[in-house]
Parts: sequence; structure tokens; C-alpha cells
Amino acid sequence: MEFKPNYVDAVYNLTNGKINGGLSDGPMSEIVFHEGVTPPEESAVQAELSSLIAAWEAQEYARTRKPLYPDIRDQLDDLYKEGAFSASMTAKIKKVKDDNPKG
Repeated sequence: MEFKPNYVDAVYNLTNGKINGGLSDGPMSEIVFHEGVTPPEESAVQAELSSLIAAWEAQEYARTRKPLYPDIRDQLDDLYKEGAFSASMTAKIKKVKDDNPKG
């Protein structure tokens, strides 16, 4: 998740996504629940939100690293060139390169 979880994210999780609308910081009265869906208790929403935020905060290092890594295509091309793929994967990649040479 790229953005810090909010109130609506917590309600969404608790209702299996069976909601429409809502403000990012609540209140529950702004959320439209699908027919037959009982709105969760406020205490459940707050507990879920705390859990979502804790999980999001624990991944800060991953969000920081993501834009710093080389492009995945460059990583894969390097692995191919260094012979790090299995023989069958190397053959598949070689076929694509051979069938579509650089201009």
C-alpha cells in the first residue's frame, strides 16, 4: 500500500469491500453500505485502522527502497547476461532476442 491507511480502508476491510463513498477520516455516517451489510462497531474500525497503520509503518523501508532499485527490466537483463537463469529460461529469452533483434 503506497498511502497511509485511513478510516475508509479499515471499514472496507471489515466489510469485505461492500461499501461506497466515505471520507478518508470518517465518520461512518458518510459511508454507504451495500444492502444487507451491517456497519461495524466504531471500536472494531479503530482496532482495524491501528492494525493497518502498524503494518504500513513496518514497511517504510520497502517504500524507501523501491524507487532506488534499478528498473526490473535492467535487473533481469543483467541476470540473463551473467548466466544466472536456468537453461530453459535462458533458451526462452534467447529465442525472443533472436526473433526480435535490435534495429
